[in-house]
Amino acid sequence: MSCTSRLRCTINGVACDREIDPRLLLVEAVRDVAGLKGTRVGCLTGDCGACTVRIDGAVVKSCLVLALSVEDRAITTIEGAGDLTEIQHAFVAENGFQCGFCTTGMVLTAAELLRDNPRPSEAEIRRAISGNLCRCTGYDGIVAAVRRAAEARARA
Repeated sequence: MSCTSRLRCTINGVACDREIDPRLLLVEAVRDVAGLKGTRVGCLTGDCGACTVRIDGAVVKSCLVLALSVEDRAITTIEGAGDLTEIQHAFVAENGFQCGFCTTGMVLTAAELLRDNPRPSEAEIRRAISGNLCRCTGYDGIVAAVRRAAEARARA
């Protein structure tokens, strides 16, 4: 006898209607059920930010969320976040990534920061990304990338 529950939500604008194990974390559902590998599994304690996604537009660490709790909600992963072009270009230009493991969380967090605060100070950038760990300690490049993205958005 298997115990499953039905999950209905949207992931990157695509309807998801699946039977899943009720113990499944959202990060596992995104990666293993939806097949979207840009969302990383890191610490599974909410400390590293590698599993960052958006739920109804808000940045969330998906390792802390049961998949069933997103019933009828909109999930956006790095693959579906189409509003990131200048942030991605800035990360490349400023070497804001090294191994790339933290990039998903950093980019989605930067996008949320710039949406809410289009001209953040360095301290505000550092505070915003403080919930995301960079294993390579590339924080200066990441901060420079967020600044560059903010400047690019201001010029646009």
